[in-house]
Amino acid sequence: MRLVSLCPSLTELVFDLGRGADLVGITRWCVHPADEVARLETVGGTKDPDVARIVALAPDLVLMNDEENRIEDADDLREAGLAVLSSLPRTTGDTAAMVRSIAAALERIDAGESIACDIESRTARVRAEAAGKDPVRFAYLIWRKPFMAAGSDTFASALLGQAGGTNVFDGCEDRYPEFTAEKLAAHDPDVILLGSEPFPFEAAHALELAEATRLPRNRFVLADGELLSWHGSRTPRGIDYAEGLIRAVRAQRS
Repeated sequence: MRLVSLCPSLTELVFDLGRGADLVGITRWCVHPADEVARLETVGGTKDPDVARIVALAPDLVLMNDEENRIEDADDLREAGLAVLSSLPRTTGDTAAMVRSIAAALERIDAGESIACDIESRTARVRAEAAGKDPVRFAYLIWRKPFMAAGSDTFASALLGQAGGTNVFDGCEDRYPEFTAEKLAAHDPDVILLGSEPFPFEAAHALELAEATRLPRNRFVLADGELLSWHGSRTPRGIDYAEGLIRAVRAQRS
């Protein structure tokens, strides 16, 4: 089987399903597992893949993500006669289903079931532990200039939500709403999580925002964007990581 993956989290999943040797093309953003992806051919980025090169590689299947990749590229690949499997998990339940679907397509059903069951069991545990506890109001920032946050209809928000978080941008029409420092201050979140991707927030940005919003500096927390936004075999760790972030805020209250 010959595979092309145009989404970093799906590339990692392919390896964890035991099909890494079948990959013949990945994007330049596919960085895990580092020692394995270094040997593979890159076929552009997630938003600008080299469609002609992908077609020339003659893969049996191209893995894509409805948000990370462009629909026109998926259409071009299908029109060229290639099989495309694209997905967009918004919850851990969606992710478990996606893992099973890809595992079936790659003939790795048992490996996929193991990952999916791990996702489901950790989800059940986290939800049970969060039940009955006061919610933690959060904002999860993904971009600067302009400031943008993950809205309620996103995987990261769902991950934090099942651990007991409440997104202060819940109800926004945009999945990734823009906001000003003044608007963030008005929402007064218990914690403002600054993601490491797609914009790589650092400690200096936390200080900048604390000064602009006049909110306490300790509310601004650097967060691992891969663990909060990659869906697939990284999700089990992401579930525990999100729970830890919410738990830390509750610990500060006591």
